[in-house]
Amino acid sequence: MIDARDFLRQDEPAPGFRRLAARFRGHAYDPHRHECYAVGVTLAGVQEFNYRGAVRASAQGQTMVLHPDEAHDGHAGVEDGFTYHMLYVDPALICAALDGAPPPFVRDVVARDGELAAIVAEAFEDFPSPLASMAVDATIARLADNLDRRSDRRPQRPGARHCFAAAERARQLLEETTDPAISSVELEEATGLDRYALARAFRAAFGSSPHRYLVARRLARAQRLLADGAGLADAAAGAGFADQSHFTRHFKAHLGLTPGRYISLQRVA
Repeated sequence: MIDARDFLRQDEPAPGFRRLAARFRGHAYDPHRHECYAVGVTLAGVQEFNYRGAVRASAQGQTMVLHPDEAHDGHAGVEDGFTYHMLYVDPALICAALDGAPPPFVRDVVARDGELAAIVAEAFEDFPSPLASMAVDATIARLADNLDRRSDRRPQRPGARHCFAAAERARQLLEETTDPAISSVELEEATGLDRYALARAFRAAFGSSPHRYLVARRLARAQRLLADGAGLADAAAGAGFADQSHFTRHFKAHLGLTPGRYISLQRVA
């Protein structure tokens, strides 16, 4: 019997990359296999699944790494069920982000991995709105590094490639535009680095991904428009956001308050 509170939501997948949010009470999935990595976080409750000959249990805050072509099922481990977020990533993208190395194998399918949980949380910040291509690239680069560090099948790769000059060229390009459609291809052409190397270099230099940096620049422009008296819809459009709802979500995520409250506080000041 299906619980009325159960749900399963997916975004419009990018090539080789998909996000899923779900909640189940009782039985969730029959045994099945994915052709991709399934990497996620349990947000509430406990989910159990049969995987590689044993029953695994992921409680609130724990992460999961299921490898391609490994059979597994799914069911609730507690009466109230479980809620989770999952990323599905083509192993070819992980290999590309690791400079052509074989797909890493992580033996600990369930773990308490704060870094991996943060990667998944960032990928879901604006779910189910489409994830920008640069955000997908940054997520894959960070995810590949995390899986590689945890892999027990082969030695660690050398340190990530950091190229400050290339990262600075990308930063300057992002400063000059608020176009949300700017692509990883354009940044690759401008910097001479592939998208994964650039994502690492940019984070090393500026503590953020190119996508998040661009969003921050667009929000700064929106704040200036609001200060000049623009309405919310005009500020959202002028800063390159798809609509007012999209703008509000990003504004609140970055500043901790809604645009409406921000305007009210500015008026009080």
